[in-house]
Amino acid sequence: MPYLELSLRSTEAEQPRYERALEDVGALSVTLLDADADTPNERAILEPGVGQTPVWKSLVLTALFDADADALALLAALEAFDPELDWSTAGFRTVEDQDWERVWLDQFQPMRFGERTWIVPWNHELPAEAATPDAAVVRLDPGLAFGSGTHPTTALCLRWLDGLAGDGMLQGARVLDFGCGSGILALAALKLGADQAVGVDNDPQAVQASLDNALRNEVDGRLAVYLPEDEPEATYPVVVANILASALDALAEVLAARVAQGGRIALSGILQGQEGELLERYAAWFDDLKASIDGDWVRIDGVRR
Repeated sequence: MPYLELSLRSTEAEQPRYERALEDVGALSVTLLDADADTPNERAILEPGVGQTPVWKSLVLTALFDADADALALLAALEAFDPELDWSTAGFRTVEDQDWERVWLDQFQPMRFGERTWIVPWNHELPAEAATPDAAVVRLDPGLAFGSGTHPTTALCLRWLDGLAGDGMLQGARVLDFGCGSGILALAALKLGADQAVGVDNDPQAVQASLDNALRNEVDGRLAVYLPEDEPEATYPVVVANILASALDALAEVLAARVAQGGRIALSGILQGQEGELLERYAAWFDDLKASIDGDWVRIDGVRR
């Protein structure tokens, strides 16, 4: 299936505003590239690692939209959303899946989160540090679904799960990964000691990617993945939701109802500045709420009353 791709130049300072505008008008994904690279093939995908911050001062943002999106209408909507930004550099082209689906894989390297958790491309050699009995290794092939572990929103959740495992809270537990994407968080939980995991996503491609990755990691018998309308009603001692702040707000009652008494929740996909309202919203059900920050992104976690 083809997509409409929008590309534009941005400074580091203005990048969050451009990204928010693109997401607001329906971008399926937004990728950041180094605008100062000598050739397009040398442009590394900007996905900061743990503890790192972006260093590029000039960037190219590429956003994907449905193929039938109207380019002129998108530009009008973007200008209306943030008229102070310069949208004159925006260019459009039609791309096939193969143009973007796999390009990140060349830049995707093994990554460690916390004490034990490793995310390793399925076709990459296992690092020596990860070749230990205690390591929790997830072999990943995200395909079309978001979630390689390199984005701060995912990294924040992986470190949280690793910390829960260190405290013994994942051992034998059932985990809900709401908005599972590639299944990365559910798979990490299983590798860290959870007994069962459930993934929920409204994208059928994410459901398939999660199931494929579960099979690759030999935990397919312990992971069930559902579209929202098929999700069984249940409560879980551990719930993680790495979705947008607007969705976290709209789904607050649903997510709170999924967490067992005394259970833990982690909410991610939150830009700095958005956490205040969500902390107040979720205080109706959760104690010990706190915010953790990675770059421009925030994770909120707490304990169900």
